[in-house]
Amino acid sequence: MFRLASILYSIVGTTLAGIGVIAVLSAGYDTLVPILIAAAVGAVVALPVSYIVAGKILALTSK
Repeated sequence: MFRLASILYSIVGTTLAGIGVIAVLSAGYDTLVPILIAAAVGAVVALPVSYIVAGKILALTSK
């Protein structure tokens, strides 16, 4: 499951980090610190998300 979660993290992590950066820029914060914080939060949030999605995929395909 770790291998599938790692592959999913490469997609989910960049997606959530990008969403965070776009949200921060849309809110008017255009300095470096808020952008980096939003990207880091997206990357950290993507860890459990990718693990949960990997578990659900494996549960669906093991039937």
